[in-house]
Amino acid sequence: MKSVTNPILSGFNPDPCILRHGDDYYIATSTFEWFPGICLYHSRNLIDWNLIGHALDRPSQLDLRGIQSSEGVWAPDLTFCEEEGLFYLTYTVMRNWGYDGPRDMHNYLVTSPAIEGPWSDPIFLDSGGIDPSFCFDGDGKTYYLRNCWDYRSGKDHFAGIVMQEFDRATKSLVGESRLIYAGSGLGKVEGPHLYHLNGWYYLMTAEGGTFYDHAVSMARSSSPWGPYETDPDNPMLSSRFFPTNPLQKAGHASLVQTQEGSWYIAHLCARPLPSRGRCILGREAALQKVFWTEDGWLKLEGGGREPKLVVSVPDLGASESWKNTLVRDDFDQKTLAPLYQSLRFQLDEKRCTLSERPGFLRLRGKESVTSRFEQSLVARRQTSFCYDAVTALECNPKDYNQLAGLIAFYDHRHFFYLAKTNIDDAEVLNLYCCNKGSWIEPIKPVSVPKGSRVYLKANMRYDHLQFSYSLDEQNWQGLGPSFDSSILSDEYLEPMHFTGAFIGLCAQDLAGRSFIADFDFFSYEVPDHV
Repeated sequence: MKSVTNPILSGFNPDPCILRHGDDYYIATSTFEWFPGICLYHSRNLIDWNLIGHALDRPSQLDLRGIQSSEGVWAPDLTFCEEEGLFYLTYTVMRNWGYDGPRDMHNYLVTSPAIEGPWSDPIFLDSGGIDPSFCFDGDGKTYYLRNCWDYRSGKDHFAGIVMQEFDRATKSLVGESRLIYAGSGLGKVEGPHLYHLNGWYYLMTAEGGTFYDHAVSMARSSSPWGPYETDPDNPMLSSRFFPTNPLQKAGHASLVQTQEGSWYIAHLCARPLPSRGRCILGREAALQKVFWTEDGWLKLEGGGREPKLVVSVPDLGASESWKNTLVRDDFDQKTLAPLYQSLRFQLDEKRCTLSERPGFLRLRGKESVTSRFEQSLVARRQTSFCYDAVTALECNPKDYNQLAGLIAFYDHRHFFYLAKTNIDDAEVLNLYCCNKGSWIEPIKPVSVPKGSRVYLKANMRYDHLQFSYSLDEQNWQGLGPSFDSSILSDEYLEPMHFTGAFIGLCAQDLAGRSFIADFDFFSYEVPDHV
């Protein structure tokens, strides 16, 4: 046996759905307002996970312009239909989560014969609830499940899990949708996955909400339509009772069996900052070993329901190279590495190009950092509590409407931005901060030589963020105070935010005069001395 340390996917990788296909393991995770949509990870040993791409990677599949932060693509379900030789991927596009009344939550299906794609254009399934999933039963039938949302006053909005049959030939739902499970009593039942094993239909759900009361619940029935009995020792996984556990918010799980017969669940978790308790890395993905008891219930290996930090895994082969730890990107490739994402829609060659000036990432300025429509922003997840991010920027802003630089970003209302701009015909560096929508400029602009290359750096140390700059990449000058970076977290913005912190590059041209910004490299390094 070998072991793996949780989380297996660090930094904003929520709602993991795990699948084994032959000797290959895949995990799909939510992406919310970020484009491309749905991260796809691959492993052959359950230890090393490589980001191989995204399922929703073109405008015909996804355009999220205008949506609020933390809406967008929720809770993918990844399955494989042996009869068709197709991967199935379902997901919700949430349109108006932050309202008390009716909410628009639309569920879609995309398919592909290969995990790398190309994936089909979306097929609309239904609305009225979140977290769609499929169960391919041995009798040839296919079942479709999702949460049911009841917006009416006085009702439990998380009304239960509904199920309906699905016709694979026409790729459409048939028959009536029926409520099959109202939940165990923990509340907020969602995230259903149905498994037909050993004569039982096992229904795995998430309950308690996606914050500190999150949990994985199990129920079973001899019929797919129920009635379902809840595990008397429910929940089977939760950190709600263990406030000192480093893996909090444990819940929203999916089940997988290895080639040699052992069982695991991939589940959501989050790691609070040691000093502040906020989870600046967002909701992450972890792995737990499980087993079936003699009376047919799923339990954690070693007993209890508390998530384990270190988990044993079978020896499935040599470790693979980890492709997601790109320390320095010199932008010498033809396409951006898959770890980068943009906001809400695809940045085409006109807005984001590696070919116009080889060896540079060129961004054409678009709307402001506070826009929910068309930003020119390229960023990667913050995957560690501490990092040093550096870039080299060349641009010639003509006035204060043209800006470009390095940004630590949670959403369009919460960020820290070190930018080069032009004020009173002088090129300057300035800091722009946004906290709950309040725009702040905490320093006096610092003049730099016109047309000069500038190096920009962000040093993140847990809940402290310090910016600095250099003209020669050797002598660095600090800019501004040490910011409280813990505001870039779900907890600071509860209860309607669920993503995580990013660090990246961006450019704005608020007057629309074709401003361009060239970035020679971008590095993200985890210091070994903290």
